[in-house]
Amino acid sequence: MPYQPGHPNGQNHHYASLRRILLTSSIIGPLIPFVLVLIIGYTYFKNAQETSTVLHMKRIAFDHGQMIDSFLRERKADLTCIADIHAFDSLRRPEFLQATLTLLQKTSNAFLDLGVFDQDGLHVAYVGPYQLTGRNYSDADWFKAVLKNGFYISDVFLGYRRIPHFIIALTREEAGRNWVLRATIDTDLFNQLVKQVKIGETGEAYLLNAQGLFQTERRGESQLMEKDPETLIYPSPESGVRTFVEKDAAGLPYLFATTWLTEKKWLLVVRQEKRDAFAALRKASILILITTLLGGAVILVSAFILTNRIIRRMEEMDAEREQLGEQLVRAARLAELGEMAAGFAHEINNPLQIIKAEKSLIDNIMADMKEKGTLTPSEDLDEIEDSMRQINTQIDRCAEITQAILKFGRKSEPVIRDVDLRRFIPEILAMVSKKAAVHGISVQEQIHADTPPIHGDPAQLQQVLLNLLNNAIDAVLARHGTEGGELVVGTEPSEGGLVKLFVKDNGCGIRPENLKKIFSPFFTTKPVGKGTGLGLAVCYGIVDRMGGAMEVNSAEGMGTVFTLRLPAAS
Repeated sequence: MPYQPGHPNGQNHHYASLRRILLTSSIIGPLIPFVLVLIIGYTYFKNAQETSTVLHMKRIAFDHGQMIDSFLRERKADLTCIADIHAFDSLRRPEFLQATLTLLQKTSNAFLDLGVFDQDGLHVAYVGPYQLTGRNYSDADWFKAVLKNGFYISDVFLGYRRIPHFIIALTREEAGRNWVLRATIDTDLFNQLVKQVKIGETGEAYLLNAQGLFQTERRGESQLMEKDPETLIYPSPESGVRTFVEKDAAGLPYLFATTWLTEKKWLLVVRQEKRDAFAALRKASILILITTLLGGAVILVSAFILTNRIIRRMEEMDAEREQLGEQLVRAARLAELGEMAAGFAHEINNPLQIIKAEKSLIDNIMADMKEKGTLTPSEDLDEIEDSMRQINTQIDRCAEITQAILKFGRKSEPVIRDVDLRRFIPEILAMVSKKAAVHGISVQEQIHADTPPIHGDPAQLQQVLLNLLNNAIDAVLARHGTEGGELVVGTEPSEGGLVKLFVKDNGCGIRPENLKKIFSPFFTTKPVGKGTGLGLAVCYGIVDRMGGAMEVNSAEGMGTVFTLRLPAAS
């Protein structure tokens, strides 16, 4: 339904439509940039965090691989130095070999034992925790490999000792024959060296050989030389550090970083649970989600509050505009009515004067006829005289009404001057005190000593006060008769440049439904013939033209207080 001013359904539909538009605009307007900022910020933060985490994992894998390679190179260099310095015959002597092992262990405690082999694989000398001297290793893979390549680092294997371990061995040629120097590396120490990686709560590192067998232990149930339950894609030797996300055997996603070692073709694996690796991102996501929810709630609440306030203010403004329009229409009608009434009063006043003149002529003629004896007393004459008196009374009454109407419509020029209410009010009360005393009404003055003079027309102010006092006397008589009536006239000091003057009575009061009408012209609650309904309207106009205000407070059966706020003299 289109908006129709003054139509309740049209207004409701209009405000409901405006409310929807304002509410939608208030929500979508700030919500779109807010969400866009969050999405863009989160996207950039997510990418940066993921990149940072992957780079961190790569750096750890690379650094740790370098460290392990360095460890193996140092152990290889130690053995190379021994083999280069000492001859086969020297090293095959147990006491010399023991002294050499002791010297090596001072360099690094990773060496567990040391052994010397001849070209045929016979273990000619050994110092260590096992009895391996005299054993033949000609069929051992590691022995064949070291004779072939000159240097060899084995995978972890059991050997004669039946304990997982790995060795570093190298060959030297002497007098046309080869011999081999071999050392066993402490597996526990090497395990700790690889496992010392600490990343978050779940980060770890371990080594796999080319067949996917564990060369160092992994957290959990995995043991040395067991097959890795995860099937990892091995990178090419030239690919450097490779990162990827893969689920383990239990189905948990892990972030992996893998790289081949240089000294031994072992694959260094560094992994961390994805949930742990991206914990900072998850926390940030939760904070962003909470921020989004709180921000959205704030936007919604603000939009509802703001929309309600705007709509309420628009309703108030529309109501004020409609009220003002009604007042303007009513004022225009009253002005037209006043002009029309003044015209009627003027037109009626002349015939009334003629009627009154004719009636006076009739009275004179009748008086002459009585003196001449042509009109003798009779009951009919008495009735005629009563009728003539009634005609005279009604003519006077009509004249009084027409004069009041003319006075209401007349624009007389006021005589403005300062009026001292401390002397002015007693003078006015003196004019009505006798009338009040006759009706048993006590009149009191409550004029404040600091009451300043007001600026106005004393004649018009006198008219206002007399009208209010006469109305108060009528109200008191209507309630109390000739006993118990009270009438109070008082003033209060200036406040805000206005002097308060009040007329208070304990009369019958005014009904609530009539309070809004008492200043309207021609409205009266008095019986027909007792009032014109113009007195309070004239008073209101006078006070308004003086730059003051007039208000009334009344309770039916309790009394009435008329308050005038008049401009104080400067």
